[in-house]
Amino acid sequence: MRITLLAVGRLRKSPELALIDDYLDRFAKTGRGLGLPPVQILEVEDKRGGGMSAEAPLIDRAIPAGAYVVMMDERGEQPTSPDFAARIGGLRDQGRDICFVIGGADGLDPSLRARADWQISLGRMVWPHMLVRVMLAEQLYRAASILAGLPYHRV
Repeated sequence: MRITLLAVGRLRKSPELALIDDYLDRFAKTGRGLGLPPVQILEVEDKRGGGMSAEAPLIDRAIPAGAYVVMMDERGEQPTSPDFAARIGGLRDQGRDICFVIGGADGLDPSLRARADWQISLGRMVWPHMLVRVMLAEQLYRAASILAGLPYHRV
């Protein structure tokens, strides 16, 4: 199993990067005993600023073959943290690779959204794509904590 976080844009040294690194490090430590590998981050960037239509082929080429594709999209399902953890655990049990996709500032091209196995939203509000990375990293750590039965997640 591989877990990939595929995102548009390059995240440079910033408070967001520090949070992402912290949560993904926690995920790696917690997930190790659960059969969850460390998250690999892939970044793509359209240097011409062509928006979602220019980003779509870059994203499409970067999605690992055969991966279960989870698109982060404001129109997606809004799972609870335990539901999210259960999905991650189920995919782990099936030996499936997972690729989480975060689009750029304009979102994801409809052709990419159609390719998704699961579209999820972090709420009805729109979030900056860099903060989506932080919140997804935190939810991955929370999912590992739930699967491990740790007290980080309280109901």
